[in-house]
Amino acid sequence: MVVLNKIYTRAGDDGRTALVSGDRVDKHSTRVTAYGTVDELNAVLGLARLDVEGDIAAALGRIQNDLFDLGADLATPDIENDATAQYPRLRIVAAQVDRLEREIDAMNENLEPLRSFILPGGTRAAAHLHLARTVCRRAERHVVALAASEPTNPEAVRFLNRLSDWFFVAGRIVNDGGRADVLWVPGANR
Repeated sequence: MVVLNKIYTRAGDDGRTALVSGDRVDKHSTRVTAYGTVDELNAVLGLARLDVEGDIAAALGRIQNDLFDLGADLATPDIENDATAQYPRLRIVAAQVDRLEREIDAMNENLEPLRSFILPGGTRAAAHLHLARTVCRRAERHVVALAASEPTNPEAVRFLNRLSDWFFVAGRIVNDGGRADVLWVPGANR
């Protein structure tokens, strides 16, 4: 277990930060931007959890832990040498993606099919989950950009792709099972 007695280290004052490997990179690097956006998403979930309870709250707690796993994954380059690493590396795995799919299917079972796009909102909880969905999509774009330039765990992209869908469906659940969804009316303000 890591013990953090001193929060500031001054090590990042030069605009660089350390990865899990110990390598130092620019704080504006694609990798740091990717895991920084995942951290931002986790903070949004902290807000969302204030307005939900029961199964959704428990699931958000699990997802927050998964997002820390994802941050560790993204902060650990050299995925090609995982098998020969001195210590096991924490990576997002297919089972985490599969769990999201099962949860999406279960939540979606009792929802009426959509016949229109919906606007973020309805309830405060749904608005927070839609915010999480959009931050998740941004994190996904950053991880895809990282994967285009450096070896990256493909399960990381799959996880974020599925997670944004999870937030969408969960937003409908907390919107009184979709009854409080705010439907888009195309051209309503012409």
